[in-house]
Amino acid sequence: MSNWKRYTITAALPYANGPVHIGHLAGCYLPSDIYVRYLRANQKDVVFICGSDEHGVPITVSARREGITPQQVVDKYHKIMGDAFKEFGISFSIYSRTSSETHKETASAFFRKLYDEGKFTEQVTDQYYDEEAKQFLADRYIVGTCPVCGNENAYGDQCENCGSSLSPTDLIHPHSTLSGSKPVLRKTKNWFLPLDKLQPKIEKYIDSHKDWKVNVYGQCKSWLDTGDGLQPRSMTRDLDWGVPVPIEGATGKVLYVWFDAPIGYISATKELLPDTWETYWKDKDTRLIHFIGKDNIVFHCIIFPVMLMEHGEFIVADNVPANEFLNLEGSKLSTSRNWAVWLHEYLQDFKDKQDELRYVLTSIAPETKDSEFTWKDYQTRVNSELVGIFGNLVNRVLVLTDKFFDNKVPQGRPNPELSAFLTEQHKKVSDSLENFRFREALAEVMNVARYGNQLLSEKEPWKTIKTDKDLTAAILYDGLQIIANLAILCEPFLPFTSQKIFEMAQLDGKALTWTDIGRTDLLPVGHALGKAALLYQKIEDEPIAAQVEKLNATKKPAAAPAPVENKKKMEESTGPKAEITFDDFAKIDLRIGTILAAEKVEKADKLLKLTVDIGYETRTIVSGIAEHFKPEELIGQQVSVVANLAPRKLRGIESKGMILLAEDSAGKLIFVIPKNSTENGSIIR
Repeated sequence: MSNWKRYTITAALPYANGPVHIGHLAGCYLPSDIYVRYLRANQKDVVFICGSDEHGVPITVSARREGITPQQVVDKYHKIMGDAFKEFGISFSIYSRTSSETHKETASAFFRKLYDEGKFTEQVTDQYYDEEAKQFLADRYIVGTCPVCGNENAYGDQCENCGSSLSPTDLIHPHSTLSGSKPVLRKTKNWFLPLDKLQPKIEKYIDSHKDWKVNVYGQCKSWLDTGDGLQPRSMTRDLDWGVPVPIEGATGKVLYVWFDAPIGYISATKELLPDTWETYWKDKDTRLIHFIGKDNIVFHCIIFPVMLMEHGEFIVADNVPANEFLNLEGSKLSTSRNWAVWLHEYLQDFKDKQDELRYVLTSIAPETKDSEFTWKDYQTRVNSELVGIFGNLVNRVLVLTDKFFDNKVPQGRPNPELSAFLTEQHKKVSDSLENFRFREALAEVMNVARYGNQLLSEKEPWKTIKTDKDLTAAILYDGLQIIANLAILCEPFLPFTSQKIFEMAQLDGKALTWTDIGRTDLLPVGHALGKAALLYQKIEDEPIAAQVEKLNATKKPAAAPAPVENKKKMEESTGPKAEITFDDFAKIDLRIGTILAAEKVEKADKLLKLTVDIGYETRTIVSGIAEHFKPEELIGQQVSVVANLAPRKLRGIESKGMILLAEDSAGKLIFVIPKNSTENGSIIR
């Protein structure tokens, strides 16, 4: 156990524009809760901070979609999320919100200090403006065709199909989601954090943490080392929802949500501990750890740390153990398509089965790569592992003790082997938790239950009771000590299960700590036990089938109500596109090419680097098709290429062109090529 004096643990602030789903849980909320519970079991001074992120464009988008105000949106989802987290056993010290007055004051003061010290640069830039809606457009209010993969519904900041980071001006045929009209560029002034000038400071920070998870350190290095490095980023936005920029000449502007939101960790700590909060954010003996999903790495490892450094009074994160993504039944989780398992609905459908979901999600946690949740796997893991191994051990030991020894702890015998095993498991679980390997840690907890079941199977106390009562007593004494140790060991992962075991064993769980693991006298001889009860119930086929059907129903077309001002555009997007002239089409240079080489782009799961012969030259084209094709499958493949697309750098690689593909109803990509082999460079007319 490390020797930090105290810990500040944060979990990513969820946007208050929708409920929490299992992807969010597996990504950061469950891992952070496990780690915090482990720290508390070790009697560490720890605060566990989270809250609703209630500003930013997703909130206003939801408000328009639902026909209510942004404040009504955040009030609605703040309660849904907060209640669900609490019922699921996520043990936040505080669950706050960024619409609080404390947060507004804290964020404003933070910005003002940086502004007064000249840490920002003022820049006048061209930004898209909707002339019909009469407002500047945030990136998420601009949709167009992705220049990398051709997805027609890419946002102005990111393509969710290929994962490419974009700027609004990168989009082909951009349009406003407010009115459906084509936006125009207008000049506007904002305040930028000069990340380009601060890059050496950030590089020094990142390079001092080479022990971070490979995916986290690698993504940070890719931002720093590729292309032209970091660029200045605006810390203000032309919006009407958010924390107002607290300076003269900034009317109609609010703080950028990724400046505003992480300060929410600080303001929440202020609310929790108004007199001592600074100790948890400014004392060098405090260890700050951010738990996040991989899509938030750049903000928590580059932008927020440099904000804290520039402020000058705060500590920065010692670790950022980000997880990858969780998929669902063969597809990506999608809130817009309702392809998700919502936490609040799970808690309604599976009463008192919090630990079942905690167990499964920890078992498949996407710690080093994307993983997948299926309802069948959920059923199998619960029935075969929780019911068949863990619950079976606890029930058998307690029932046999009740039957043979009047429900009191019988006389044991010295068992050095059991003591050594429990001590070793204590070390294995602790080491795994210290290094944020939660799947591994949980597996070692289950190995303790397996050991107990093996003990019973080999010793057969139900048989020895007929010939040797003292031996039977020793066997069950060991079994009872195992389940008492399990009650402590499993608490970070399965807190409801732990509490049930303590109650059945008539033990005060609060009086025991992590250092008690390994003891074989937790339950003294003669101690009266409580009534045995099943820890888990078998999951039958019917509720699983109902959940699968519920998901499949989301695939059926549904006419979602659209905002009045956007209805026309939404109708157009489902049918043929607007007409273009022949002159428009003639501007596109379409050629036949052959892929000569293909390789994955380092640290980019969705991108392939293709070398393509288009007749008159060989091009490098970066394409977001890595999830659909293996590189070796593409060698020799003829493709249709947009040859006159302006070059663009992606992950530091200059991409000169675009590969054309079609997408069928199942989402499968198909190359658009002539029936017969055609000479490279042939023009497609």
